[in-house]
Amino acid sequence: MTALARDAARAQRQIAANQRRLIREQERNIRQAERYRALQQKEARLRYVEGRIQETEELNEAINLAVSELKTILEHTLTVDDSISFGMLRMRDEFHDFVVPKQIAEPYPQPSRDSFFLKAKKPNWFMALFPGVHAKYVSALQNAEREYQDALNKYNLDESERQNQIRNLHNQFEEERLGFIEKQNRHNAEIDEFEQSYLAGDREAIIAYSWMVLERSIYPESISKGLRVTYSLESKELIVEFDLPKPDVVPAVIEYKYVKARDAIDGKGRKPAEIKEIYQDLVAAIALRTIHEVLEADYPSHIYVVTFSGFVQTVDPTTGRDVRPCLISVRTTKDRFKDLDLSRIDKRACLRNLGAQVSPRPEERVAVRPIVEFDMIDKRFVPGSDVISGLESRPNLMELTPREFEDLIGNLFSKMELETRQTQLSQDGGVDVVAFDKRPVLGGKVVIQAKRYRHTVGVSAVRDLYGTMLNEGANKGILVTTSGYGSAAFNFVKDKPIELIDGGGLLYLLEHHADIRARIIMPEDAI
Repeated sequence: MTALARDAARAQRQIAANQRRLIREQERNIRQAERYRALQQKEARLRYVEGRIQETEELNEAINLAVSELKTILEHTLTVDDSISFGMLRMRDEFHDFVVPKQIAEPYPQPSRDSFFLKAKKPNWFMALFPGVHAKYVSALQNAEREYQDALNKYNLDESERQNQIRNLHNQFEEERLGFIEKQNRHNAEIDEFEQSYLAGDREAIIAYSWMVLERSIYPESISKGLRVTYSLESKELIVEFDLPKPDVVPAVIEYKYVKARDAIDGKGRKPAEIKEIYQDLVAAIALRTIHEVLEADYPSHIYVVTFSGFVQTVDPTTGRDVRPCLISVRTTKDRFKDLDLSRIDKRACLRNLGAQVSPRPEERVAVRPIVEFDMIDKRFVPGSDVISGLESRPNLMELTPREFEDLIGNLFSKMELETRQTQLSQDGGVDVVAFDKRPVLGGKVVIQAKRYRHTVGVSAVRDLYGTMLNEGANKGILVTTSGYGSAAFNFVKDKPIELIDGGGLLYLLEHHADIRARIIMPEDAI
């Protein structure tokens, strides 16, 4: 009994111990699972935080790259050959070879006559003794021949269809090949004509070439270029209008930081003074880059003078209307510009030295006056060019007498709200028209010279006008001609209160201020 009781107690203790062990194992497994889940959550949180930090770094990299691209607008083009190779514009691709599709490339297998006659077994001499066996053999031969002929006919039809498909595909290929060659030859002929016209100094070709040079220039994606290009044959002046980016092209945030406590990426704002500095530098860089590109690409030396004007499309906050103020306008000669080392200059100081008109506050869209109005250079005003129907009713300025031409100029500036006085032909002292701008502060005396010329006006005439200005005590001088000016004239008037108006500009002013649609047709005996 004692042994039984002892065994029973031992068994109960064992059962209890096993239960306790199971409970401890379950608790241990639960704690281990909780620790594993916690570890997973911790790792997930760490991975999430690392992802947010990486996202912040990527934002900062994007900002730094955007600012770096804006600050190196000018430097980027200095390592690029801006000239256009006409040879690269030509199409030189070879048309692909004719390839027969796989499904019809190989001929269909021709039926074998012998294979059809395998079924018709010729009876031996013993079997031939039985009645009907020979007749059955003859019938089998006839059936085999018939099946063979049917298969042969089908083969011939299929093979004929395959050959037809190949011929049709080849004819289509030849048509496409000839079309490709014709298109390529036509394109290359147009390029050849374009090159010949450009080298010969054709105005439209010079405009197209210069536009291509500027259009293919690679800018950051944040800058969307808008271009207008025109050219004056008389003065060999290229005029470029460029749609500048708005000030918001400069990133408003200087740096991003991840705040773990709030799980937020906060941006630190860029100071307005820094935005202003970067934007002003950008405007200056675009102007210098544009001038550099068109002059570097001008290997035949068609361009003597470049005028760049940069505008920005915006909304006038006072009226809510779309406006397009000019923020920068600069004119320079090729000889003067090529002496600049653009890799070492201070951009804005360089523009001031070139006599540029620059907005004092471009970030506020404060406008300046363009040196040349784009629409004043119009191909309709080029002497000797074709004229449209009805032009005969317009006055030809070259048919006016010198006195009549001076009167016309005086009347024009009167229409422009200046008080004008004509001078006597023999006692004008180098002055054809004296005008007075009655505006306070900005106004004053203006001396005007009118030259009905056929040939380019030289720098001596501009020097004479400047001397007359000093003698007359005038605030400004204006030289008006029916022709154009050379590069030396533009160089001379830099930083001087003298405005040069060529034939195209004169016709523009007459049309828009005096409602006179005139023309300039040069006679053989013109001055």
